[in-house]
Amino acid sequence: VQLQASGGGLVQAGDSLRLSCRASGGTFSRYGMGWLRQAPGKEREFVAAITGSGSNTDYVDSVKGRFSISRDNNKKMVYLQMNILKPEDTAVYYCAAKYYILSEGHRIPHEDYDHWGQGTQVTVSS
Repeated sequence: VQLQASGGGLVQAGDSLRLSCRASGGTFSRYGMGWLRQAPGKEREFVAAITGSGSNTDYVDSVKGRFSISRDNNKKMVYLQMNILKPEDTAVYYCAAKYYILSEGHRIPHEDYDHWGQGTQVTVSS
């Protein structure tokens, strides 16, 4: 599966942004999807993930209550709605996909992703 992320930009603290990730190829619903980010000088970190069916999600503590991940399997899209953005959210955001066999479709991927998008820059000014 190929992934293309979009929607980043420069915003002020307290603003909102919605990131989108378009998938092509593969059976999209068989992939758990995640958003990860990497700030300058820091390691890449997990932000949010969603199961293939969209029934379960997980978030890093620092974004809980502010970010929301969702997906539309018919459109092969995954989204990250980011509200009340903070300067510490500034990073390059990547969407990623992890393939699961049917019996593991309930799993939420946090690492070991199989496919990555190109990244989209999010900059939050104070």
